[in-house]
Amino acid sequence: MNEKMSLNLGEVDPPSPTPYSTPFESPESGSAARPSAARIAEVKMWLASQFHEVGKHVPDFDYTPQSISYLHNVVTLSQAQTEAATIVLNDFHHKSAEYRAQAARMREVLEKMGLAKESLPPKLVASAHVLANVANLLDIRDTELSSFLVAAFDLSQRKAEAVEKRAQAQQESRQLLDFTRKALARLAYLKRTMTQLENDIAPSEAETEHWKTNMAILDKKETQYLLEYSNYKKMLDRLSYSPEIRHGVLVEMADHRKELQKKTKPILESLRSYHDLPPDRALAALAIEEKKRQFAAAEKYLEDVLQSAIPE
Repeated sequence: MNEKMSLNLGEVDPPSPTPYSTPFESPESGSAARPSAARIAEVKMWLASQFHEVGKHVPDFDYTPQSISYLHNVVTLSQAQTEAATIVLNDFHHKSAEYRAQAARMREVLEKMGLAKESLPPKLVASAHVLANVANLLDIRDTELSSFLVAAFDLSQRKAEAVEKRAQAQQESRQLLDFTRKALARLAYLKRTMTQLENDIAPSEAETEHWKTNMAILDKKETQYLLEYSNYKKMLDRLSYSPEIRHGVLVEMADHRKELQKKTKPILESLRSYHDLPPDRALAALAIEEKKRQFAAAEKYLEDVLQSAIPE
């Protein structure tokens, strides 16, 4: 029994509660099910013992099937935990008695060897206390040099592992900090973007309404233009429009017409000036005589041509 105790009350696992640990889940919670007299007596005895330990009386309440079932589960769990605690406590008492007996034997041996605590110098006692404290800290059972070396080696390994884990944790912490900073920057950017979009909602809605109005107008214009196009096409069909009459040809004819108008304009103006003059009988008689001579000459020429054309 020289080993240190590894079992304590906190390490004792209490028994698992029954599957029906609450009165509402118990199969006996129905109105037809009734608790047995032994179970009721056990619950009352346990309540009395628990309240007696604190110097109080058990309060009055109704022993319903639900309350009896619930309290019986509590009694079962409490008894199991009490039994486990009693086992651990008895083990502690037994080991404590063994440690005291071993300490008495070691003290007797040290006194016979002249190494009793009272006969040792204070510095040696202080050193022994230091060794004992170090041994307890290193979790070793003796003060041998080999035990200290092994414990120190184990401690150095744990220290190296702790340093490595600390470095890894610092690396992960830096990465998390970097990710957090990036996430905060993205969150700020998203907030600014969201604010900008919220500010753009009203102008966008107004512009959308404007475009809706314009689209309605354009739809009406499209219907009107299609109707005019159909009318113009019918008109061109009635005018026997051909593909040869192109815009370029019409432009050239218009230019040619303008040139002819420029050329004929002086002649028309001179003719208008003649029309504005008063009539002269002598000139008219001369003109008539001139026309008669020309007509006679033409008749003679035509007669000569006909005579020449007739064969003899």
